[in-house]
Amino acid sequence: MSRRLARETALQVLFQRDITKEPIITAEAVQLWTTEFLVPEASIPFVQELVDGTIAHQDEIDQKIASYAQDWNISRMANVDRNVMRLATYEILFRPDIPGRVSLNEAIELAKRFGGEESAKFVNGILDRVVDSVSKVEQK
Repeated sequence: MSRRLARETALQVLFQRDITKEPIITAEAVQLWTTEFLVPEASIPFVQELVDGTIAHQDEIDQKIASYAQDWNISRMANVDRNVMRLATYEILFRPDIPGRVSLNEAIELAKRFGGEESAKFVNGILDRVVDSVSKVEQK
């Protein structure tokens, strides 16, 4: 199973939803994008979980990102950067089976591939703090 391809596909769905500002039927959007990207059948449930989980927890995720984005309102962030961070923050906060540093590294790769010139650095700066905040809670 290619988790990177699954993450890329989930990012497309989240990006589509963010850009259009229209409600989507996530199962239909996931089906469309998994077909477009030739995602293996075994990876589709992971894509669906990433999309549904990120959307279900978006308010909490956005608050977490905003708390570490000094002088950056989340609505002013580049659409790709915002959605890469939402996806990774979902994994970091709600998927304890995925190490936070793995989610961080995958987000950096997504930002390099789909974002602007400074995206990877920006995403890394914020998500590193998110990972550290979760790590500190786990150490207690």
